[in-house]
Amino acid sequence: MRVGIDIGGTKTDAVAIGEDGRIAHTLRLPTGFGADVVLRTAVSAVHELSRASDTPVAEITSIGIGIPGAVDPATGRVSHAVNLGLEDLELGAQLHESLGREVRVENDVNAAALGAFHLLDRSPAQSMAYLNLGTGLAAGLVVGGRLWRGVRGVAGEIGHIPVDPVGPVCACGQRGCLELYASGSAVARQWPSTDLLPVRALFTAAASGDPAAVAVRGRLLEGVAEAVRILVLAVDVDDVVIGGGISRLGDELLDGVRAVIAGWETHSPFVTSLALGERLQLLPADFPAAAVGAAFVGDPEASSVGVV
Repeated sequence: MRVGIDIGGTKTDAVAIGEDGRIAHTLRLPTGFGADVVLRTAVSAVHELSRASDTPVAEITSIGIGIPGAVDPATGRVSHAVNLGLEDLELGAQLHESLGREVRVENDVNAAALGAFHLLDRSPAQSMAYLNLGTGLAAGLVVGGRLWRGVRGVAGEIGHIPVDPVGPVCACGQRGCLELYASGSAVARQWPSTDLLPVRALFTAAASGDPAAVAVRGRLLEGVAEAVRILVLAVDVDDVVIGGGISRLGDELLDGVRAVIAGWETHSPFVTSLALGERLQLLPADFPAAAVGAAFVGDPEASSVGVV
């Protein structure tokens, strides 16, 4: 039995994966704010899944955590997880002390990339980029069934590739970063809304002909298409799978991005040869990708196929 936990800003999702590679149990808990609360939530999730699966904690094969922020996977240290109130938390070591088991920790986007690779039943010979469209923009890369983090762990941080030298200043200190056009925060900056689902409200307003909404929607779709092109040109992955909150727009998002790509193809045989639209798909909304990926992060020797 492997346990994977996805700690988000408001909720924590956890899964137990059985010996047959199938999801045996799922769990959702509120996360809370601050180091003590986050630690208690993670410990509670492990114990609840232990009881549900009738597997003592000491007999769980592996435990993995996916969490936002800067993560050192070698030590389990988490920093700059602002939405959780965490700064320089030795999460892996403290959970090891509480549970008596080694706990591996990974950035949540990387965990989701590995989980999507498993859930979509990709073979170890395949490669995949998971493009997370949420408040920010980032990607996780899986090559040969394994995460590819890069030399310093920044592989996939495409949100901070500058695409407009005269654009606004990004929080990273650069100007005109891709994240400023293709993310939830980009929509909020360009098209303020009190709607609980601001990106959905943007698309509704654009469909009704609101010129400001049409312009912001266009920049969003162009930015996502640019992210797909960058990932394919840089890594030449088999698939680019879009997940994150904005992906819940579904076909409206996918069709819009493919339309942008089709426009490029009319002017460039080279872009046509990349088959960007064919490589692109959405992660199904009900896939617990980050939690499943965390389970495999916890057990790095696990098979890279066979989870459903």
